[in-house]
Amino acid sequence: MAATACFTIACSRGAAQGETAPKAPPSTADPSVGTVPHGNHDPKYGGVVLMNGDLHFEVVLRRDGRHQVYFSDAIREELPASIASRVDVTVTRPGVAPETVTLHIDESGESWTGRGRPVDDPAQTTARIAYTVQATPYWIDVPFMPASSRAGREPR
Repeated sequence: MAATACFTIACSRGAAQGETAPKAPPSTADPSVGTVPHGNHDPKYGGVVLMNGDLHFEVVLRRDGRHQVYFSDAIREELPASIASRVDVTVTRPGVAPETVTLHIDESGESWTGRGRPVDDPAQTTARIAYTVQATPYWIDVPFMPASSRAGREPR
């Protein structure tokens, strides 16, 4: 429960560095359907959903070193991975130099994916998620929270 509160706070902060948040493409949702922008932060892939302005991103961190980032708009409609031009995950473990994993777009074009070293002690580890959208860089530091096995869809 504490982790949920931590990420809810992070989600409501907007740009972590006080920068102007990049805008997600306008939504094509029908307002008569009752979809509320920012009303759903449930993860689809077992990760943690954060937001930067109207852009949502789900971060899926795994103890085996595989990481993914998915992007969605204000009402959580999935966006192609190509909305970002670069995505990195920097894993900081106790007692060793940080490891930066540069992600690449997966074969389906849905997410950014990459593999680093396994994480032995998630409780003492953090991750910096950094990406660039519309030529605007953004980053946020989060506790290393391994992906949940309760996800609606199995991360690839």
